[in-house]
Amino acid sequence: MDSMKRPWFWISVLILCFCFIIHSSFGAFTSISANQSLSGDQTLISEEGVFELGFFKPGNSSNYYIGIWYKKVSQETYVWVANRNKPVPHKHSAKLEISDGNLVLLDGSQKIVWSTNLTFPSSSPVEAVLLDSGNLVLRDRSNATKDFLWQSFDHPTDTWLPGGKIKLNNRTKQPQYLTSWKNSEDPAEGLFSLELDPKGSTAYLILWNKSEQYWTSGSWNGQIFSLVPEMRLNYIYNFTFETNENESYFTYTVYNNSIISRFVMDVSGQIKQFTWLEASQQWNLFWSQPRQQCEVYAFCGAFGICNENSMPSCTCLLGFEPKFQSNWTLKDYSGGCERKTKIHCEDSNSSNGKKDKFQETQNMKLPKNSLSVRAGNAEECQSTCLSNCSCAAYGYDSNGCSIWHENLLNLQQLSQDDSSGETLYLRLAASEFPDSENNKGTTIGIVAGSVGGIGILLAILVMIRRRKRIVQTRKSVEGSLMAYGYRDLQNATRNFSEKLGGGGFGSVFKGTLPDSNVIAVKKLEGIGQGEKQFRTEVSTIGTVQHVNLVRLRGFCSEGARKLLVYDYMPNSSLNSHLFQENRFEILDWEMRYQIALGTARGLTYLHEKCRDCIIHCDIKPENILLDAGFCPKIADFGLAKLVGRDFSRVLTTMRGTRGYLAPEWISGVAITAKADVYSYGMMLFEFVSGRRNSEPSVDGRVKFFPTWATNVVIQGGNMPSLLDPKLEGNADMDEVARILKVAAWCVQDDETQRPSMGQVVQILEGVSGIKLPPVPRSLKLFLEEDQANIVFFTDSNSSSNQSHR
Repeated sequence: MDSMKRPWFWISVLILCFCFIIHSSFGAFTSISANQSLSGDQTLISEEGVFELGFFKPGNSSNYYIGIWYKKVSQETYVWVANRNKPVPHKHSAKLEISDGNLVLLDGSQKIVWSTNLTFPSSSPVEAVLLDSGNLVLRDRSNATKDFLWQSFDHPTDTWLPGGKIKLNNRTKQPQYLTSWKNSEDPAEGLFSLELDPKGSTAYLILWNKSEQYWTSGSWNGQIFSLVPEMRLNYIYNFTFETNENESYFTYTVYNNSIISRFVMDVSGQIKQFTWLEASQQWNLFWSQPRQQCEVYAFCGAFGICNENSMPSCTCLLGFEPKFQSNWTLKDYSGGCERKTKIHCEDSNSSNGKKDKFQETQNMKLPKNSLSVRAGNAEECQSTCLSNCSCAAYGYDSNGCSIWHENLLNLQQLSQDDSSGETLYLRLAASEFPDSENNKGTTIGIVAGSVGGIGILLAILVMIRRRKRIVQTRKSVEGSLMAYGYRDLQNATRNFSEKLGGGGFGSVFKGTLPDSNVIAVKKLEGIGQGEKQFRTEVSTIGTVQHVNLVRLRGFCSEGARKLLVYDYMPNSSLNSHLFQENRFEILDWEMRYQIALGTARGLTYLHEKCRDCIIHCDIKPENILLDAGFCPKIADFGLAKLVGRDFSRVLTTMRGTRGYLAPEWISGVAITAKADVYSYGMMLFEFVSGRRNSEPSVDGRVKFFPTWATNVVIQGGNMPSLLDPKLEGNADMDEVARILKVAAWCVQDDETQRPSMGQVVQILEGVSGIKLPPVPRSLKLFLEEDQANIVFFTDSNSSSNQSHR
């Protein structure tokens, strides 16, 4: 009997051995210890399967690296690279193992490529473990609770994960760097890095080549970095700054552990905070600095031009071409541009008598490293540059003559409407110019990447004035924007017989085009503000498109007749449903939530995705239109303001609607996009209550709803009591609480404490968590006045049905 069992015993042993070999060759480890190695396709996986470590090859690169990536994220996203500057050619001949108390990477010839390089390696058995935080650690195998012998969090590459540090050694003043990849296919150290100021200012700096500073966070004031006001909105991230005699460092965590977030020193030279959107399977950009790509030092390299309004952002000056075209394809512009043709004084083969010439390039932001020289006029300035072979360009203006030697860095092309632009005269070989030109060169300006909407409008108006009227064969402007004749629109609306609504600037009428498309025609009334609103609307909504913005089809401008043509919205405006005007359909809670989310997405596009930040200035239910599927469309851009992307403010005497105005606007302060955030927050309260914020409650008591609702949320009170009675309690109370928390954050008195609309979208999508908000001081004042039986009323002009106003 024993003899019969014995063969099966040995077969079982062989099967187990075979399985072990298969696992060792292709499987995943939970740790690496002595006498073990990782090679080929083997990986090390964290306990909960959040992160994975192994060999990888980025893009079309032929090199292999040991790195860490997200295992649960569908997009390949690497967060740490061991041998970033020393790749290995083959992953099957290389191996990662424990040797003499260190974790080492060996190439095919068994040469050490990378090591944890401990000065005093442990004499006890050690193991390498990948934690669910993304931290690779080397620890004492016999006592895992001891401090780590080594950890990757102390040696970050381009990514800063929650729980990690970017620190400064206070004894040696040696900073720890977060350094970008060279390009998307090369994780070698790039030119851009983040460090904690070694001079002790408690500020983080972004450096080019670890020498030129081009951004600072400002000093830590105990709560935020002074030049990063967004940090006040800390209901998503928990920030901590620590300092002692040994080190200073900043760290952060996320309140909701289900949120996947990473902070990156990007190849663009910008620091970026990303969060993972599981629903759309993509990374969402949460925050970045510097805001403008062209603020990054030498981003386009020598003789490269940066243009915020073009894609890609970098081009070469006329007469130049990329020095390394393959790198430019990978968006690595650091190599800059080189001359196509040598200039006369550098070319020993050039024909006698030919001199270099100068190319005039207009509307430029010029490099700062100029040399001022004496010159009585522009001709003397040009002659001075021409006489020096190292002079690459010159400029002449009211401040005199400036010349630039050698490489030109940080050139930027400005838009045509930017009055700060200057003219650069670039030195080129004579052969770069047609023979018919004289030695003064040619005047060919670089055309800006995009023309401002107002400039387009003016050109259109000139064209229209030259015609008696535009017939039904309409001209296309900006692709889909059409110029209509007044008689065409008069016929389409049956002589403006079916009025949809009206407001301060005119009335809106329903019409049908000859192609059967139904339209809404806004007929502006009054030459003064009507003309201004007409220009504003065409120059903003006429140049942008988004699923949550109303589509402007075209316009009519014939003398004093100013009309705007939109897609018709069959479900009218939000206020008609929300406040039950004219017995419109009651919006259920799910629909209200989706409308709130869609509106937030539209505002995010205006504030963060357009070339210029567009502040709507009049967000309210009347200006949220609903299409056939109840998809929200933000309308009425007559008060909109265009501002820059560097926290610019705009001072405007125009006012939106009382009851939705931010306190800083009421007080006369120049506003930012946070004024729209405030209006949006006030509107969210109305999504919940189904009534105007300032109206008495159903029980007849005088209550300012935002104050009442915020107090109920903070104190954990009776949430259903806040809900619109018409819903009969049919609502997701978690979503109701989320909406009210967002609303309370949006209406904070201090605009820096309000979220951006992008952050609002993340919260409503459930990607980001949200803490309990404080009760804004202005709402507390309303509460005191409520108690004194003071009733607040909204603007009597704020009601309309289809307000394309």
